[in-house]
Amino acid sequence: MESEQEYLQNVSGIRPISPRRKRVQRGNQLVEVALIFLPLCALLFGLFDFSVAIFMRATMQNAVREGVRYAVTYDTMSALCQDASIKQVVKNSAGGFLTAAAHDTKIKIRYYAASNLNVELTGLNSNSPGNVVEVGVEGYSWSWIAPLWRSASPFVINVYAADRMEGLAGGTVNPPCR
Repeated sequence: MESEQEYLQNVSGIRPISPRRKRVQRGNQLVEVALIFLPLCALLFGLFDFSVAIFMRATMQNAVREGVRYAVTYDTMSALCQDASIKQVVKNSAGGFLTAAAHDTKIKIRYYAASNLNVELTGLNSNSPGNVVEVGVEGYSWSWIAPLWRSASPFVINVYAADRMEGLAGGTVNPPCR
């Protein structure tokens, strides 16, 4: 009577695997896993990196849009002038990315005459009705998590939104302080 192993070898033509061959196959499996795992992790980190970068840019764009919407209403927060109120609205709408005091300088508010958008208006009444307000976040940088195939230089975000200042509410003559 033949053993089960001999029977399977005769029927299927498959020989049993020797212990030495099992050890070699285990080593091969480890090498194969390493060769697949490293590029897979690089791909996943790259995908995550780009996803976060796109999310940050979209969040910043939404924040400056909210700032412009707030600016055209001439509304101000208590004890703040209009530009400081606009900056606070942008910070509140930025999903926590602009909370540090160092980021205050990255939020820019500019006013232009509707007839000449090349010259920035400054000073008193530059936020008068009919002028154009531009709110932007300039130079916000974010370092890549995994700078695999790109340089280690940070991702820099510049976003802008603009709209025309509407008339003052309630017959007010002068716009609020800047």
